[in-house]
Amino acid sequence: MFHDFFSIISSLFFYCALRFVCFSVFQSLARSSTVSHTSCHFSLKTSTIMNSSYPQNRGTCCSPCDLHPSCLCSVCGRPALNTRIVGGQPAPEGSWPWQVSLHRFGFHFCGGSLINSQWVLTAAHCVKSANTNNLVVYLGRESQEGSNPNEVSRTATQIINHPDYNVVTNDNDLSLVKLSSPVTFTSYILPVCLPAASSTFYSGTDTWVTGWGNIGSGVVLPSPQNLMEVEVPVVANRQCRCDYGVDTITDNMICAGLRTGGKDSCQGDSGSPLVSKQDSQWILAGVVSFGEGCALAKFPGVYTRVSRYQTWINSHITSNRPGFVTFSSEGTDSDLSVTCAGLPPPPTTLPPTTTSKPVVCGNAPRNSRLAGGGLVATAGVWPWMASLQKNGSHACGGTLVSVDAVLSDAKCFSSSPTASEWTVVLGRLKQNGANPFEVTLNVTNITLSNLTGSNVAVLHLGSLPSLSDYIQPICLDNGQTFGVGTSCWAAGWSSGRGGEERVLQEFQVSVVECGTSATDSICTGDFALEQGDSGGPLMCEQDGSWFQAAVLSAENNGTRRRRAEALKTFTKLDTFKSFLSAAVGSFLSPASAKNNSTNSTEATNSTGPPTTSGGVLSGSSSSSFLFLLHLLLLSLSLRLFL
Repeated sequence: MFHDFFSIISSLFFYCALRFVCFSVFQSLARSSTVSHTSCHFSLKTSTIMNSSYPQNRGTCCSPCDLHPSCLCSVCGRPALNTRIVGGQPAPEGSWPWQVSLHRFGFHFCGGSLINSQWVLTAAHCVKSANTNNLVVYLGRESQEGSNPNEVSRTATQIINHPDYNVVTNDNDLSLVKLSSPVTFTSYILPVCLPAASSTFYSGTDTWVTGWGNIGSGVVLPSPQNLMEVEVPVVANRQCRCDYGVDTITDNMICAGLRTGGKDSCQGDSGSPLVSKQDSQWILAGVVSFGEGCALAKFPGVYTRVSRYQTWINSHITSNRPGFVTFSSEGTDSDLSVTCAGLPPPPTTLPPTTTSKPVVCGNAPRNSRLAGGGLVATAGVWPWMASLQKNGSHACGGTLVSVDAVLSDAKCFSSSPTASEWTVVLGRLKQNGANPFEVTLNVTNITLSNLTGSNVAVLHLGSLPSLSDYIQPICLDNGQTFGVGTSCWAAGWSSGRGGEERVLQEFQVSVVECGTSATDSICTGDFALEQGDSGGPLMCEQDGSWFQAAVLSAENNGTRRRRAEALKTFTKLDTFKSFLSAAVGSFLSPASAKNNSTNSTEATNSTGPPTTSGGVLSGSSSSSFLFLLHLLLLSLSLRLFL
């Protein structure tokens, strides 16, 4: 009986230990299969989204991983009904939901692309008169003659031709058309993504062109005139110059077509999109411009290269901006080895194989500020600092917050809101003296927040600066907390302590209670910046990146009470998130976040020892497993003994 009792106990013990071991292994495997990855996983379900499920009339984002509902990048270029594999056939309905049809007097004459809820991009030669009379834009259309249950139409209220459009050479063949009212996004009506300025489309890149044009020279699209699609590879510019003539193809153009001919856009397709797919998004590489005949061998179609016009487009669409995404071609462009008569020789050394890197913010390679205050700054310490010049003289401070936008105080422009009177100087250290790293940029548009109380301004630049150690964007406050006691920095040129050269001054300050100030303010101890430094930043370092918490306001600091309190009052940026999202686009990712993401990816891909990120035998799960294994062995020994 004694023996039977221990047999029963040992059997139960063995059974329980075995179950615990199996459960432990199962949990470890389950954890390892749900480890979070550093790559992007888009939450938007384009295969099931219909009509009102799409975010409407929102701001933009340029980070492929940033899919906040307020970003057009979360919607653009993601057709729910597109499964393209081969080309040269009628396009299934909804395949290209950004395609629009331009009509005058009831007839289709050109195509275009929807780029946000109220703007269409097309070719300037289609609408060069800029006359909106009798111009109707159809969206969601499949057939020019049959029924179109998913279409809507809008009249045009404004046409903006590129100012440098050349009717003879077709250079800068691009126009913006504003719709009479915004459209609602559906599975059949969606904007296309636009390529950021740094995008590269190397020779051979796969693209698709769509339209209702002729299917051959003089051959009209047969009834019911359904939208057509064709797949063509990019023919890079050196080869295209050899085909058309060295002086015909400019850097503002991109070519696409088969070397043997047979596939191309044609008459009536002008203004229509040439798109290329990257990951899950379609990006507008070009706009149909001109060509030699239709689908002739060694004469590819010529398109306006959209990536050359990011600044121009943003200068006219200052709210609800299109979604700009960087299209990256990997490797080295084979076009660099092309030669022909009259073409300048290719570089003797081909550039290294690279992939375009995304722009990050808050990176100051020459900044090692830890302590101090009231110092003369050195070149590159605050690479986002901008000198806002009115008619050639410094008037206010500002900060570069994206590749094409500067943030400042709205009060600076209360008496002079005209963009042509202002320029922005980046990379400047001295107001009087040599500045070898500076660049001066024109301002194309000034957007004011116009809220109750203090306000901010966004200046849109006429061209993109080249980023360097001396010119970098700062991160915008996107929910960071800079409470009382936080150590931050301010900088400006108007303290009078910079000597005859008026060198940039920097001040380390601490965040303090604002007392009677409004809730939209953040305060620091007093320091020696003056009226001409309005619009300058309050800069706080967090996790290796610099963030702008607030803007120095002349309005808040000009009162006798403020001077008596020995405080400097800044306008908090978190009050203006919606305005900034619309005016600037999505906030750039901090440099530190990119570095951490890279490090995490490297750690995930490494073949070293297991870590606590969810491996089967990692961390505490390993200890539990070994403990239970010992119990199992003990129970086996007990059974053998008995």
